[in-house]
Amino acid sequence: MNSPFHRGEQAIQSRLGVRDKLEEIGRRVIRPYMPEQHREFFAQLPWLLTGSLAADGWPHASLLHGAPGFAYSPEPTVLRVDAAIDADDPLASHLQRGAPLGLLGLELPTRRRNRLNGQIGQRDGRGFTLQVRQSFGNCPKYIQARDWHAQSRTPGPTEHGSGLDQRWLELARRADTLFIASHNADPQSGGVDISHRGGAAGFLALGSDGRLWLPDYSGNLMFNTLGNLLLEPRCGLLLIDFASGDLLHLQARAELFWPEQLAAQGQPLAAGAERMLALTPGSWLLRRARLPLAFGPAQPSPALPIQGT
Repeated sequence: MNSPFHRGEQAIQSRLGVRDKLEEIGRRVIRPYMPEQHREFFAQLPWLLTGSLAADGWPHASLLHGAPGFAYSPEPTVLRVDAAIDADDPLASHLQRGAPLGLLGLELPTRRRNRLNGQIGQRDGRGFTLQVRQSFGNCPKYIQARDWHAQSRTPGPTEHGSGLDQRWLELARRADTLFIASHNADPQSGGVDISHRGGAAGFLALGSDGRLWLPDYSGNLMFNTLGNLLLEPRCGLLLIDFASGDLLHLQARAELFWPEQLAAQGQPLAAGAERMLALTPGSWLLRRARLPLAFGPAQPSPALPIQGT
């Protein structure tokens, strides 16, 4: 039986001495089908976070939305998604038959989340099907709970550029939630992932080197995202303005730093973090008032560390 983890994930697991333990856990919980509770879960969500690949191999993070039931599973190895996609959403051109796609089902009020990776099957005028390759749950750590309701919005303009820009920097500085899309080309255990990262407002910090520094807290030890980035540093970030519905799609290059590397450079390790990701901003797209969901105030995760360095 092939390992559910590729060599990037395995390398980090080995460094931390949890390789054998995680191999046993991974073989048990990472399935090539959706358990019944996951099938029911996806059908009750108003949105799905997405990780997809551009033609040049660069991962992009985005989302799909609709009335609960817009995503449903007609059988354990298939998820059907009926959702309209804006023409200026990077995702629109990536949903080709056979293309890899990573999905994250996230229920903010309950902090429940499930991961689903696969390949696009059928595509038609209403949506598409996803053929399941990997399905597994994630723990609720670091998720800021928020209530939601549908909110009609008039879509605003689309702005774009490259590198750090004041038009989106304030959103990044006050964020308590972001999503990161990454990719690995391993034919057996690779694919596209979309992962949640959360912290107290301001946990994503702008460094003096012009990079965004993201703390990596203790998690499930699978290291899906970090394993991908170890081998392929290109990634896509999605930041959401939960008040206005603005969506920021930001391409970046990631570099992983361990505590001893940070100490050698005089770079602080964020409170509670075990590692840090340095993200060099690249091309970005800011789509104003595009999320037709309104969210209540954040209820901070009880797992959040005390902030500081």
